[in-house]
Amino acid sequence: MAMANDTVATRQHQLKVSRVFPASREQVFAAWSSAEHVKHWFCPQGFTVPHATVEFHPGGAFDVCMRAPDGQEHWTRGHFLEVVPPARLVIDMTVPGADGEPLFSAHTTVVFTSGCGGTHMEVEQAYTLFHPLAEQMVKGAQMGWEQTLDRLGRALEYTQQPAAHSVVHGSFRIERHFDVPRERVWSAFTDQEAKARWFGGGNGQTILARTADIRPGGREHVQGRWGSGTVSTFDAVYFDVVPNERLVYSYEMHLDQRKISVSLATLELKQDGAGTLVVMSEHGAFLDGYDDAGSRERGTNLLLDAVGQYLKG
Repeated sequence: MAMANDTVATRQHQLKVSRVFPASREQVFAAWSSAEHVKHWFCPQGFTVPHATVEFHPGGAFDVCMRAPDGQEHWTRGHFLEVVPPARLVIDMTVPGADGEPLFSAHTTVVFTSGCGGTHMEVEQAYTLFHPLAEQMVKGAQMGWEQTLDRLGRALEYTQQPAAHSVVHGSFRIERHFDVPRERVWSAFTDQEAKARWFGGGNGQTILARTADIRPGGREHVQGRWGSGTVSTFDAVYFDVVPNERLVYSYEMHLDQRKISVSLATLELKQDGAGTLVVMSEHGAFLDGYDDAGSRERGTNLLLDAVGQYLKG
């Protein structure tokens, strides 16, 4: 570890950011209180939190792993100095480098006050830098916190919903004719490079990750960020793959960290003159207050429009 005389700058870098949330102090304070809560919001846009340890008492751990869109993991290691419900938190955080040595530390104070019809939360950090790389990282902290508080706001919106879990079911069947042989349509749905041409990445969405292994037991993963900052994730498992004839798969959808649906889908390809009849059938379970209102069927129709445009190319 670097000694004090090697410190690049000692507590000369400070940050202050605040936000008003339409929720009680107790609810906003509780968002810091467990790993399960923190995983829903404690990271910037496009990142996820796969691992966290939160021991909500003075001396308890506050360790958070943020996974970047490229798969790299970045840890913040810390511990609570003060926990005063529901008014104040003080956390000593350290960000280590790849070798485990600290790049910088952040003495973090969070104050919660009632007002403006909700809760005003102010975060203040004072940084101690131990490595030249930390200078650039700290410069990006303001934007990172702004995006993180955006995510906290969305997470708190979900907590305002009734606590009871719910499931709403919906089904649809769509038929579409394409003037190309079945082999070409099959390739559009199963070849990763071909599918990337029409599945995801349009209408203001930026693709963050994409993998596909379309075989019985294989998986497909597509994650994209919308202009609003919301990250949508499609995770599928394939159960039945009959070349040029049939795909049967199940998939779940997430918006940020929230699972909104689980679906069973079937794609059938049938000879239709010189062309191909595509039949898409799907049954979805929409979870915990998520209102589909027919959007999945409309979205599937738009995807089939995109397939048609791709096949004309």
